[in-house]
Amino acid sequence: MQFGRTYEEFEVGAVYKHWPGKTVTEYDDHLFCLLTMNHHPLHLDANYATTTVQGKNVVVGNYVYSLLLGMSVPDVSGKAIANLEIESLRHVAPTFHGDTLYGETEVLDKRMTSKPDRGIVYVETKGYKQDGTVVCTFRRKVMVPTEAYVKERGGEQPGRPEPLA
Repeated sequence: MQFGRTYEEFEVGAVYKHWPGKTVTEYDDHLFCLLTMNHHPLHLDANYATTTVQGKNVVVGNYVYSLLLGMSVPDVSGKAIANLEIESLRHVAPTFHGDTLYGETEVLDKRMTSKPDRGIVYVETKGYKQDGTVVCTFRRKVMVPTEAYVKERGGEQPGRPEPLA
């Protein structure tokens, strides 16, 4: 299974469809809210949420973003040297408990850095629900190694020990 890409493997215009999707549970949402100290009742209080325009609990946006970012790692940043920038983040539509999220990332641009063993890849990730409704988009820049950098460091899994018997 591939985990990330080298600079040479990225092509401008390529779209990576991240798999699998993730069904968001009430537990996931509440745990994330509590871990990050976001106690807004729209996310935690079902009775309060009935009084809002959505009429029910809305999944906290940073969890939606975090899921999509995590989904993209095997395809985009699994070999990253550094995540450099989140240029934009838009929450387009609400996500509710029970929705299943899917993501895909398009390569918008790429360029080499001043060092010959790494480049910067500019991508946009879109997250959408089971019905195709886009819920979140974000653009980011990731510094990734070249094939030569990976080879010089000992291959795909540097530091991985071998079993002793």
